[in-house]
Amino acid sequence: METETEKKISDTNIALISISVFLVIFIIYYSVMMMLSPGKKYAAIRNEFGIDTTEKSRGSNPIFSDSTYLKLLKEKAFLQSRMIMAESDSIYLTLNLSDSTMNLEISGVSVHQARFSYMEASKIFLKGDENLILSLMTSPFTIAKDRATIKKEPVLVKMAPRDTSEYKPDVVPDTSLTEPVNYILEMTDGTRIYICQEEEDNARERRSQFRFDLNYRMVDAWSCMKSIVRFRIPDYHLYIKIYLPRSDARIIYRAIPKYGQVGLYR
Repeated sequence: METETEKKISDTNIALISISVFLVIFIIYYSVMMMLSPGKKYAAIRNEFGIDTTEKSRGSNPIFSDSTYLKLLKEKAFLQSRMIMAESDSIYLTLNLSDSTMNLEISGVSVHQARFSYMEASKIFLKGDENLILSLMTSPFTIAKDRATIKKEPVLVKMAPRDTSEYKPDVVPDTSLTEPVNYILEMTDGTRIYICQEEEDNARERRSQFRFDLNYRMVDAWSCMKSIVRFRIPDYHLYIKIYLPRSDARIIYRAIPKYGQVGLYR
């Protein structure tokens, strides 16, 4: 009897040790694959936008590393991007990381400006190769899809009275002006722009932002997991995360077209 008990305990210990070893190995493997993901994305960008040999030979000239000259080149690239978007005859969004502003524009004219209080982004946008930044800025990004906590086109259903005697004023207030505003704009190249309201006046707004962020992280983690179990390096998404006043965040989300364009300046 004691021998059978000892055997069961031994089998249980072996199973627990095996599971623990497997989990440790998988966590290490998962971590390594996730660390390789940004490098894979950076290499892909360099292959697509990297400078050619003639530009490399010109790079030995001190003027091509001068900060003033590079600033002029970035301004030129940003203007080219805005000109492309202006030709679409549709509203579009410009994002200026240097002066912390976002603008809704139509045909080159700003119709709404918002200033953000806080911003974080992928290192390539903040400290990346200047030539790659120039290449990314030359043409606008195109929105492929979005996800938000508010409706893009809110619909208010009203029953028309048969005559004036049946008319009653609306007693239900429009809650869309007070509900939390958080959304993600994902571009065709996978770049993501996270827009969050900066106000966190109550627990409801904090919970809404937490749930929204958690849900998207879970979807992203599941996508990465599917790639990893197939022995593929997961896709890395460049990102910019911005905190705006709630009213500005709502205006921008509802104004920009579903497949609108975004211009970037750093």
